[in-house]
Amino acid sequence: MLTRGREIVARAGFNPYRVDFDAARFIDLASNNYLGLAGRVEVKEAAIAAIREHGASLCGTPVASGHSAYARRLAERLAAFCKLEAALFFPSCYQANNGIFALLAGEDDIIVIDRAAHASLIAGARASGAKISPFVHNSLEHLARVLERAGHYRKIFVVTESVFSTEGAIAPLPEILALCRVHDAIPVVDDSHGIGVLGAGGRGVLEHFAITDFPGVYTASLGKALAGMGGVVAGKAEVMERLEYLCPGLIYSTALTPPALGTLHGALDVIEREFPALGQRLWHYRDIIADALGAKRLGGEAPINVVACGDAETAVRLTAALYRNGILATPFIEPSVPKDACVVRLIAGAGLAEAAAQQAAACLRTCIQACF
Repeated sequence: MLTRGREIVARAGFNPYRVDFDAARFIDLASNNYLGLAGRVEVKEAAIAAIREHGASLCGTPVASGHSAYARRLAERLAAFCKLEAALFFPSCYQANNGIFALLAGEDDIIVIDRAAHASLIAGARASGAKISPFVHNSLEHLARVLERAGHYRKIFVVTESVFSTEGAIAPLPEILALCRVHDAIPVVDDSHGIGVLGAGGRGVLEHFAITDFPGVYTASLGKALAGMGGVVAGKAEVMERLEYLCPGLIYSTALTPPALGTLHGALDVIEREFPALGQRLWHYRDIIADALGAKRLGGEAPINVVACGDAETAVRLTAALYRNGILATPFIEPSVPKDACVVRLIAGAGLAEAAAQQAAACLRTCIQACF
């Protein structure tokens, strides 16, 4: 795979995974900065204020010197934002998704997981020792059949993402929860591309579907729409307490730093104050880019546009053409996607100017015509 990748990069004369990003020279359609908050003055000032008050790091794990009242207040604030009982911060969402299964699942359990779920969820499930049974991507019919055969396991987990980022599809979460209730299964949802994006207030997939009293485990990245770093696990207070004191991925890792927490504080301030306008702009730009892609766009409901490229060489060639025209984009090739289903992902964040979105759309039309 590495040798083939090198050959593709050599033919394109461009390595899409080693690009120098200069904000003054490029229109960014590659990052997950959905709301443009990473550059907002208020968010940066909140991070600086946290450093001034709490230092650069607490230099300890959460169960040692890394536990602070500041972190606790922000965890409570984020849990309330998502309408969940309690929340814990992890150094990354990858670590969070790995850590939950190590504690909650074992060899007598089964983890029923969407085939397209993020690598961190798959890795965590594998490490747990539980039986793993994939179900066809977003297929409620197949999920139901798998659950009907899983009744003899001690515990059943059903794992999905809210938004699948390589296609923009949104999981049918209400129907998944209904199946979980029928089969006494525990739902696990990764809302990394939903929090700060979906819902009338940007509170994520639970708000999007008006889901109250979520019974399972909720995870999300703080490094996408929330413009920071780290991950969060949230849900019932009893489960969070168990994770807080027993989850290896949390208790043996240095706590999230004060500036990372400050960034979250500033981001939540902006979202709670301005999301209706920011969200409207995000979806407006999604539509501008979608129109430029035409038949090459893979359909998805989320504010993510995906160009269907087929093979890896076409995906890299299109990304290179965009880069040379001042557009940053992200190609997904094997192993992130099947080798014949390579794509280029485009996220036009609310922080773009209207003129930049229109310029990007015009460039996309030209580059797609040249590369296909």
